[in-house]
Amino acid sequence: MPDTAGETNYTSGEDYVVEFLGYRFCFNAFDFEQRVVAAAVKLGLVEVNELDEEETSDLVALAAQGVIDAPQSRLGRYLTRNWERLSLVHGESLVYWLRKLIFRGAWLDHQVKRGALEIVWDESEAEFAYQHPGGGRPLLELAPVPSWHELQYKP
Repeated sequence: MPDTAGETNYTSGEDYVVEFLGYRFCFNAFDFEQRVVAAAVKLGLVEVNELDEEETSDLVALAAQGVIDAPQSRLGRYLTRNWERLSLVHGESLVYWLRKLIFRGAWLDHQVKRGALEIVWDESEAEFAYQHPGGGRPLLELAPVPSWHELQYKP
């Protein structure tokens, strides 16, 4: 692991402990749920982040375990029923990208907490961005993400 002293590892609790690309991130349940839903919205899997408890639980199971064993919601049943079409889009894995976005967000938040990055408003993109403290060089653009919009769950 890159750093056991916590310089690069994110922690908000111990409900979910996940390793990804050599990093160990620990999340409390609320933090992890919020990040999973935000990742699903960013990927276009769901349209909005206002999911009910069962829908959120199904997405959390998918992100944490890579599978939904017993779907609790219509969203979960949609995902399991259409898994062959949803699991890979243009060669990109849905589970991998859910996890990647969860970790990307946690890593960026951890860098802000450490003072290594600051959040700024990007007028041209009309969204928040990250830059080095004091207006230093801007953070390189975050890599684009694949899209599941064509297969988006529509309740």
